[in-house]
Amino acid sequence: MRKNSVKNTRINSEVLKELSRIISREIKDPRIAPMTSVVSVEVAPDLKTCKAYISVLGDKEAQESTLEGLRSAHGYIRRELARSINLRNTPDVRFILDQSIEYGVNMSKKIDEINAAMHEREREASEE
Repeated sequence: MRKNSVKNTRINSEVLKELSRIISREIKDPRIAPMTSVVSVEVAPDLKTCKAYISVLGDKEAQESTLEGLRSAHGYIRRELARSINLRNTPDVRFILDQSIEYGVNMSKKIDEINAAMHEREREASEE
């Protein structure tokens, strides 16, 4: 993966901000979970394509229905991006499910469980 230019980094952050706004405030599709966030965005240097990594807090069914809802609103999202961001080309957005936040939450829970078990063992050992 090559290093992004300053221009590409600025475009990525602007597209991320606008996509977040559009998904949270503009789209009224009931399939899209309320706890949906845009984790990161990668716009191609030619501005033709864009990968948007989406995180959905919920079960597998909520994640799938959210992706389905976003894909069906693809045209609307692209049109709103074109209105809000002045670019030569409006990128074609492809939504990809990002499970890194969910993975981090699960790991944190497991670490807490292990710490609690270790403290319990230490407490039992000190009582004996």
